[in-house]
Amino acid sequence: MAPSGKASKKEKGKNEKDGSNVEKEKKGGTAVKVRHILCEKQGKCLEALSKLKEGMKFNEVAQQFSEDKARSGGDLGWMTRGSMVGPFQEAAFALPVSTIGSPIYTDPPIKTKFGYHIIMIEGRK
Repeated sequence: MAPSGKASKKEKGKNEKDGSNVEKEKKGGTAVKVRHILCEKQGKCLEALSKLKEGMKFNEVAQQFSEDKARSGGDLGWMTRGSMVGPFQEAAFALPVSTIGSPIYTDPPIKTKFGYHIIMIEGRK
């Protein structure tokens, strides 16, 4: 019994260092349901961001501004760790789950080799 207790304490300590999300990820949080708005130009992305701040729904802004997956409201579906480019993945796994009606998104937009992304997460597993 004593070794189990020690192992639990060590594991708990590691999670505290890495942040609270790490514990959830180790329990199966290895995929996120992602929506994004992708714009090649930063100016267009900032314009999309201002529409979100005005209260426009995320999927509507994606249809109007995104250069990728616009017809599906920016829905990329379920994405796993390792299937996204570095900065996009870091942001996606750091965001809390939210809805298109009241999204919690990346502000400022995330820059990758594809352009500028406004990202939101609809689910985690």
